Amino acid sequence: MEKINLTVMKDLILNYIKKEYLDDEEVELDYDTPLISSGYVDSFSMVSLLVFLEHKFNIKIPPSKATPEAFDSVNKIIALVNQNTK
Repeated sequence: MEKINLTVMKDLILNYIKKEYLDDEEVELDYDTPLISSGYVDSFSMVSLLVFLEHKFNIKIPPSKATPEAFDSVNKIIALVNQNTK
């Protein structure tokens, strides 16, 4: 995987979530906003987000690591991506 600036990576994920899952453009999200526990991302969206992450960052996230807790904020998603980077 090519080295990507951490802020660029966070913004890429945050923008993807806003574009794909939020109907209300007024919603303010940051890197620590609870995504799943607040209902912004549901279980179906989590699966498509997982596929996006695996393709974008050329990684494989094991099913045992793809938990709602691991996807509950952009910062947690970044930690998950970093754990699975070769």
